[in-house]
Amino acid sequence: MRYEPAEASLYIKNRAKVADKLPSNSLAVVNSNDIMPTNADGTMKFRQNNDLLYLCGIDQEETILVICPDFPDPALREVLFIKPTSEHIAIWEGHKFTMEEAAALSGVKTIKWYTDFDTVFNTLMGLSKHVFLNTNEHLRAVVEVETRDARFIKECKAKYPLHQYHRLAPMMHKFRAVKEPEEITQLQKACDITDAAFRRVLKFVKPGVLEYEIEAEFLHEFIKSGSRGFAYEPIIGSGRNACVLHYLDNSVACKDGDLILMDVGAEYGNYNADMTRTIPVNGRFTKRQRQIYDAVLRVQQQAMNMLRPGIDIQSYHKEIGLVMEAELISLGLIDKTDVQNQDPANPAYKKYFMHGTSHHLGLDVHDVGTMYEPIHAGMVFTVEPGIYVLEEEIGIRLENNIVINDNGYTDLMGNIPIDPEEIETLMNEK
Repeated sequence: MRYEPAEASLYIKNRAKVADKLPSNSLAVVNSNDIMPTNADGTMKFRQNNDLLYLCGIDQEETILVICPDFPDPALREVLFIKPTSEHIAIWEGHKFTMEEAAALSGVKTIKWYTDFDTVFNTLMGLSKHVFLNTNEHLRAVVEVETRDARFIKECKAKYPLHQYHRLAPMMHKFRAVKEPEEITQLQKACDITDAAFRRVLKFVKPGVLEYEIEAEFLHEFIKSGSRGFAYEPIIGSGRNACVLHYLDNSVACKDGDLILMDVGAEYGNYNADMTRTIPVNGRFTKRQRQIYDAVLRVQQQAMNMLRPGIDIQSYHKEIGLVMEAELISLGLIDKTDVQNQDPANPAYKKYFMHGTSHHLGLDVHDVGTMYEPIHAGMVFTVEPGIYVLEEEIGIRLENNIVINDNGYTDLMGNIPIDPEEIETLMNEK
């Protein structure tokens, strides 16, 4: 395993949260993800189901966790099924978890091979009434491929039609939204790796470099530092490309006088950093670029100060819209007449700031967790205002990741350069 996993105590705590909320005579089942195909006999890199990882830490295919808190035999109240290993598998695929290793990492005492699942599950179902099964219920999920969870739901209901079935996802969303200290540690590592890569890029960028060369510099530092790579497809957009919110080509030469918007983050142990910085190609902001940059930075700081336990994200986004409105008026991009005549459903500021300011962050970059209930301490959010002026070929977004505390916040990216003068100094150091 490339990364240092969290302690077993984290997964024990996480499973206890689920067990405590299950009604009497219940069991819950969580499956690993599939290894997805590409073409011919090719496969994509494996990415674990984040709910499974959250509950047991096992980052390996063909894994199933069953939680059955009321079962008479204590040894079967938590059972982890893993892929059988052998000398043949070790030769062709490399090392797989042994039972002892899986028990040590997960804290689950009963480990069985995946091939034993049907027999053990039949025993558990015989004394269970409620069955909690998992699905991807992220508000923006687009699921076009049948998942292992989806197949299991069909098979389970066909074989055991008289049980009462329930959704596990709402419970998992609630638990995963509030991070444990061990999770914050993993997120901080991802942010620290991102910091090191950004500082490397500040030394590398100059007129004429290609956007994908900058992408390569980030990736080099990520891999060297124990990350498996980008937390998401990186956005490296210079000039007009900085105004394309999800620009992914990263193919253009960076020109003298332009800005580069870099939305990148490292993954560490399946936890994700999500950083955006905007820098001048030649190492110096123009007066206009600096005006807009400073406006975005002020909005970001105010947004960080607004995120507190008890508020809801929808109200917060409306408040940030008013802050951005004032900055855009000051910059001469909109005026009071625009505001007076605006459609309330599509405010004038949306012409230059068209996306949200914050989202949950964790095992998923757009992490699970409701956007309609009050914020709680322990939640982690991005804070990412931006101003995009296509007619001036200026796109600026600044993004940090913060942990909400009882009386404030902790900025996980507080050490990553963001002050424009510091950025200029670092870019011009010999």
